[in-house]
Amino acid sequence: MLLSPSPISLLCALLLCLPLAIVFTITTPSTPLSSSSSAPPPPPPPPPPHPVLAKLTGAGRPTPNLPPMVKRLKTLQKPRNPISFPPPPPPPDPDKVFTKLPSPVVHEISDEENGSIDDGDDQSLFRLAAGVNPNPKPPIKKLAFMFLTTTPLPFAPLWEAFFNKTPKNLYNIYIHADPRFNYTPPFRGVFARRVIPSKPTRRHSSTLTAAARRLLSRALLHDESNYMFVLLSPACIPLHSFNFIYKTLTKSKKSFIEILANEPWAYDRWAARGEEAMYPEVKFEDFRIGSQFFVLKRKHARIVVRDRRLWSKFKLPCLISATCYPEEHYFPTLLSMVDPHGCVAATLTHVDWRGSHGGHPRMYQETEVGPELIWTLRSSRPRYGDEESNSSDASEGRRHDPFLFARKFSPECLLPLMNMANDVIFKD
Repeated sequence: MLLSPSPISLLCALLLCLPLAIVFTITTPSTPLSSSSSAPPPPPPPPPPHPVLAKLTGAGRPTPNLPPMVKRLKTLQKPRNPISFPPPPPPPDPDKVFTKLPSPVVHEISDEENGSIDDGDDQSLFRLAAGVNPNPKPPIKKLAFMFLTTTPLPFAPLWEAFFNKTPKNLYNIYIHADPRFNYTPPFRGVFARRVIPSKPTRRHSSTLTAAARRLLSRALLHDESNYMFVLLSPACIPLHSFNFIYKTLTKSKKSFIEILANEPWAYDRWAARGEEAMYPEVKFEDFRIGSQFFVLKRKHARIVVRDRRLWSKFKLPCLISATCYPEEHYFPTLLSMVDPHGCVAATLTHVDWRGSHGGHPRMYQETEVGPELIWTLRSSRPRYGDEESNSSDASEGRRHDPFLFARKFSPECLLPLMNMANDVIFKD
């Protein structure tokens, strides 16, 4: 006979089974009701990563299936690169680089620098130039016009007219421009990109002489067709047409450089570095004086850049600046010692020393410039060494070479010179 359970026994049985039901429910996955598939359910989505870990690993970035607005929002939230590099500048235009001088460098020349003014790169330059062929056989002879300046060329328009319609295979132009000064306007036209590497220059020092040697070296190395080398200042003008000057110089077998031996102030200039400083290389009886503006043959230009013996004395700093003009002493002394008979002892650049002051010759003013002045300068006869006593060449007493250039002209003379250029100056 079965006993009916009492309410109390039923309650106890229910309490005993409740833990088992909870465990069963937790450990058993819930399965959707389906009568047609037995595939397992998909795994649950992974939990969201930690914000710091997501930033480092990039987790949580939007997938391609995200809505466009969400993509845009996420893009705006991307961290920016804190360092940005601008694109490299385009390469410089060579035409622009070489049409103007570098920015002026303020540099005062000390007495110590005078003694080593051509060291380093100049020494290498001179050695290279000394190795050129002194007597090449070019098909065409060229004239090398070398301008030594510390200012823009005030007569550039006149020189432009001088070179106008002249074949470019007949000449070259070289400019030594002191880098301490501003050249405004810059060198243009035939003078564009003609500035050689230059150094500061100063009167009463060897720097002007070193600059001329630099010009000669560059011209020798640049073109073996350079036959005659003409040194000019910014205050120089031509007195004839290019054709006249070209024919005069290319037919000459000699250089033109003023060589004077018996000037009354010669001893003071020789002893400007001290009475014993020039010995033994340059004795007083070998010392010469002359205009710094010369026309040298290629052979003599090479002799100048090859020389070390005399240059070692003339580049020394002077003790007395008032008598220190190496540019007027070095070249005539050297060539008179090496090849006096290969030179015409006269300059072809006219200059008027009447009324000179401070070591500078007379400067012509605008009101003086006219056809009469040009004709007078042309007809003047050069001074050929010490003609009255000891000429280096007896035939020079009979010479009458034409002056080809003249100085000094003030910049204001440009307009009257241009007005008569074609009808007077370039009309031979």
